[in-house]
Amino acid sequence: MGMDIKEFIRAEAALAGFARVGFAKAEEVDSNSRDIYDNWIAHGRHAGMQYMERYESLRTDPRLLLDGALTVVSCAVAYPEPRVQQPHTLRFASYALGDDYHEVVRQMLFGLAGRIVERTGAEVRVCVDTAPIRERYWAVKAGLGFIGINNQLIIPGLGSRFFLGEILLTVPVPADAPCDENCGSCMACVRACPGGALDGNGGMDCSRCHSYLTIEHRGDIPEGVDLHGHLYGCDVCQDVCPHNRNIKDHDSLVPERLMPRQQLLEMTPEDIQSMTSGDYRRLSRHSAIRRAPLAQLIRNLRYIQKKNE
Repeated sequence: MGMDIKEFIRAEAALAGFARVGFAKAEEVDSNSRDIYDNWIAHGRHAGMQYMERYESLRTDPRLLLDGALTVVSCAVAYPEPRVQQPHTLRFASYALGDDYHEVVRQMLFGLAGRIVERTGAEVRVCVDTAPIRERYWAVKAGLGFIGINNQLIIPGLGSRFFLGEILLTVPVPADAPCDENCGSCMACVRACPGGALDGNGGMDCSRCHSYLTIEHRGDIPEGVDLHGHLYGCDVCQDVCPHNRNIKDHDSLVPERLMPRQQLLEMTPEDIQSMTSGDYRRLSRHSAIRRAPLAQLIRNLRYIQKKNE
């Protein structure tokens, strides 16, 4: 089958709307990467995200997710660049402005996986970021890009505004060369991070990250934190990254369902304050923002307003 199946998958992936696709041999995660992750967990840098401690063996070896897996197909789906908003509006992370990426990317992956099964008869398993698989690790191994100092996967020439998904296959596909590029000594993201969450060595303290605090954290926001108008998530480390500058026609790579919803771009403090639970259910239907309940957005808004007093 060899290169024929590889070329077939690349062609089908492009037709399905994926911006990039790469291939890696399904095997155990290397010991250095395992040690870095285990040390990060041991030091509590994952803050309250206890789910990241679970399924250690599955995170270590994707073959445990699909018996007989031989290949990891790593796929990248573009999401929109940030939009210029009016000063009085609230900011949502750009990845959350369209339809829920879990639904969109999963549907795209299942479509591609179906075409692979038709062609090869292989067994497959589709993974999005809810599955215990090291997405960025496999994207690097599959040659898509490198993990930046800001912990984002950076695709050379295209930047970091991408979702990742994987298809595990029980057929062998020749692996691509891993990406060996890096950020060098840039440190723009480290200097700009509003919470000081990045240590400059590739490490990250989630308890200081505004994305974690506004989305995942369920308690009070620590005193002294300035959310800088970020109601849901934070894009600063990507906004300042040189790899995200002057990307020609980036949004032409974005599937229509992931394009921004105007209602989120125009959201004001008054909109949040007057919102009922029914309003929020309608607003967040098929949207990633449902990860945070309305009460949490109101909490975030109060901290934003408190800082602005």
